[in-house]
Amino acid sequence: MHPFHHARTHPDKAAIIMSGTGETITFKQLDERSNRIAHALRAAGCAPGDTIAIFAENSPRYFEICWAAQRAGLYYVAVSSRLTTPEVTYIIEDSGAKLLIASASKGSTAKEVKATTGLKDNWSIDGAIDGFAEMERHVASFPATPIADEMAGTDMLYSSGTTGRPKGIRPPLERGLPIDGDNALIQIARGMSGANAESIYLSPAPLYHAAPLRWCMTFTRIGATLVIMEKFEPEDYLRLVETYKVTHSQLVPTMFVKMLKLPEDVRKQYDVSSIKFAIHAAAPCPVPVKEQMIAWWGPVIDEYYAGSEGNGMTWVKSPDWLTHKGTVGRPVLGELHICNEDGDEVAVGEEGQVYFGGTTPPNYHNAPEKNKAALNPKHPDWSSLGDVGKMDADGFLYLTDRKAFMIISGGVNIYPQECENILITHPKVADCAVIGVPDEDFGEAVKAVVQPMPGIAPSEELAAELMAHCLANLSKIKCPKSIDFDPELPRHPTGKLYKRLIRDRYWGNKDSRIV
Repeated sequence: MHPFHHARTHPDKAAIIMSGTGETITFKQLDERSNRIAHALRAAGCAPGDTIAIFAENSPRYFEICWAAQRAGLYYVAVSSRLTTPEVTYIIEDSGAKLLIASASKGSTAKEVKATTGLKDNWSIDGAIDGFAEMERHVASFPATPIADEMAGTDMLYSSGTTGRPKGIRPPLERGLPIDGDNALIQIARGMSGANAESIYLSPAPLYHAAPLRWCMTFTRIGATLVIMEKFEPEDYLRLVETYKVTHSQLVPTMFVKMLKLPEDVRKQYDVSSIKFAIHAAAPCPVPVKEQMIAWWGPVIDEYYAGSEGNGMTWVKSPDWLTHKGTVGRPVLGELHICNEDGDEVAVGEEGQVYFGGTTPPNYHNAPEKNKAALNPKHPDWSSLGDVGKMDADGFLYLTDRKAFMIISGGVNIYPQECENILITHPKVADCAVIGVPDEDFGEAVKAVVQPMPGIAPSEELAAELMAHCLANLSKIKCPKSIDFDPELPRHPTGKLYKRLIRDRYWGNKDSRIV
């Protein structure tokens, strides 16, 4: 379960194919290049347990670096390529990274980060950056054979900051572990998806996010071929499925929405029958959207609920979902507990905070208060990602919202996801967010911020049409009292919405959002 095994048995097999350029990396090349980089990292003073940071867009170099760090016993921090200089600087300093590797396209920000952090060692990939060593040239003189002290490293990923400043998730790293050891995600991928060395895995999302990176690394361990999109485009995705006979893929619900909004004749042009397994997570999927996807692709769409923290996971396959619509599944890692604010479990069907037990709690770097807040007050071995949900009599979990985004209006708890799920199904809506805004009478009022479809102009008439759409499907208290329009909502490329940024427009600098 490691690319070096596949480099020995199938050296010329494609490990990575870039969909845009067609650049192909074989398992032999991936193994040799990661070895060279591992030697260069040791020469740069990176010892087991140290940290490096990658600030880049999707590239084959990304995997060469990650596998080098993985076989050198290092933590590798995947930094979002969309972050600004202060944001990248914060992650570099907070993580204690000893080396920054940046793509040439991010050169301007990377140079500012270098100047701010004072990092001595900095490499560039896919081109040159002033003051940075070009990695491809720099490592060429190092051996293509393994380093003498190989041991397993791992990722250290930062939360996307949807509810506050990002925190690094730093799992324990035991020295001396073999680089080809098994793990839970490999077992889940093989058991739940049927992944094997013949699989063709299509990844449409940025590699700096936890799910795309971890799923890609897992499928490479298994010996599958990865097809990597530089950027997601709905029709291009369908074309790639047909061209490469893709069998497996990981997506987010916004990608489903974009594909479903393609003209029907365009969708029917492409053969997607090769897909055996498509997994989605990261954001709630509206029931009508998933119904349409299953009707189109067949019962091959799985869903899971988990976080970068790795403290638990639920899973549901299409047949179970169709009989429990809206669920994110039953636990496959850890045991599930729904608790009230006192930490006590609530009755079946009642909403509460979602906790996982029987697993390792999150370890947020330099954030002891966040580590403590993740634990159940009465059962400190149970931990939570801060989500609210309920469990039915069959043990299926239904998420209702992030706890932080619950709207309290007139003393009534309102979960925005319900309204968002209705709005996104309207043909004139490309994206939406429902938030609570200050209200003198009720504390908070429900507001929708809508991104119209291309060619649809914001207007009072459109707002009234969307209001009527909500009222036809939801109780009045859950419907927006007002609708604003935005040309593009601040959504993470992986599908997560930066709702905090939208709410801040209406709440300003108030310390409390409960009036």
